[in-house]
Amino acid sequence: MGAAAFFLPPSAAAGQGDPLPRITFTKVLKGSSPEFERVTVDKSGAAACDTRKLRDSANPRAFKLSPATTQRIFGLAARLHNFQGVELESRKPVANLGRKTLTYERGGETHSVEFNYTANRDAEELANVFEGIVSVNLHVQTLDFSIRYDPLGLPHELSLIQMDLERKALADPELLTPQLEAIVRDSRFLHLAQVRAENILQELRQDRN
Repeated sequence: MGAAAFFLPPSAAAGQGDPLPRITFTKVLKGSSPEFERVTVDKSGAAACDTRKLRDSANPRAFKLSPATTQRIFGLAARLHNFQGVELESRKPVANLGRKTLTYERGGETHSVEFNYTANRDAEELANVFEGIVSVNLHVQTLDFSIRYDPLGLPHELSLIQMDLERKALADPELLTPQLEAIVRDSRFLHLAQVRAENILQELRQDRN
């Protein structure tokens, strides 16, 4: 997936009228893993996530968010006036939690706000949604790698996913479904991995009902 797919929403790339509104979340925290996070989503739910070290080249992964998560993101942004003229940085002395930037774009209109820590509940919730999207994408990447190169590592990764589900730390965990189903279907994987993958799938099905 080239970088152009990350920066151009489908409506703009196709030339179909005005580009859809788009929101981008960026977080930079040197020395963490990952050091750089960026999630972009447009009003249709078309999204991309890029997680990496700062020195590495961009390598965004495209996917589709659910209507519920998309509406939640744009609803919270609207409550924050689409980041126009808002101050989110708390004046309290806190540690470096990562420099976060929220950007709203629509046509030639662009508004951004930056903060390290905020006491604004809407902004905190919005950042948590984006962090949940990042977490899902990191799990997808790890599952893809483990399925191909490190199948013995699957039980541990699946246990981490189960813990994140219990903490409600994942946004749109259904994005994990293709990898989970691949594990369940393939008998070459450890039985423990298959059981955990099936348990996660059952939990996701229950959440949808």
